Amino acid sequence: MFVKVYNQSGEETGKTLLPKGVFDVKLNSDLLWQVARSQSANKRQGSAHTKTKGEVRGGGRKPWRQKGTGRSRHSSIRSPLWRGGGVIFGPRNDKVWKQKINKKMARKAVLMALSTKARQGDLIVLESLNISGPKTREVSKIISDLRGRIADFHKGKVLVVLPVLDKNFIRASRNIPGLETVGLGNLSALKILSFKYLLATKESISAFKRAFSKKDEAE
Repeated sequence: MFVKVYNQSGEETGKTLLPKGVFDVKLNSDLLWQVARSQSANKRQGSAHTKTKGEVRGGGRKPWRQKGTGRSRHSSIRSPLWRGGGVIFGPRNDKVWKQKINKKMARKAVLMALSTKARQGDLIVLESLNISGPKTREVSKIISDLRGRIADFHKGKVLVVLPVLDKNFIRASRNIPGLETVGLGNLSALKILSFKYLLATKESISAFKRAFSKKDEAE
């Protein structure tokens, strides 16, 4: 599959061939959903916590005698029926949300997500991506120029994939809403699917081929 290549100003400079083993993988929606779901669950902190009636402070004495008052029988003010008492089936921070997923499935899901972006025309390839320093206005101008000149690059969240992490670019882009920068080593199916557009350089495409194609051929 050939895609157009642009410079930082949004001008078309040519075309490049996407590696078939990375950007032309057949979609298995069940596998992609399973991997994305597991990765989402693994990010869950599970910090919400409620106390049961055995953990609530107080309630050592019976509120009133069992009979003769005309009121309902109660044994403790820690009962879930009382305000300030324990909580029934509430969230607990000791619950484990993690779901195991093997490396082969996770890698296959990444390839499916990349292939989907390429087929939908949501992959934007640049000749290179360079800035003079950690300056947010430079990155903002690059994205603005690209949106203004590339017909298929509309409003939507953008994920920038770098072959090697550039600290200056990360610092410059982290204050721009809807824009995130990630290194090739930290790329996941969930991360790709969380953004409308994928912005990569020709060097990133070559890095994709080196990282994924040989492994898949060996399998």
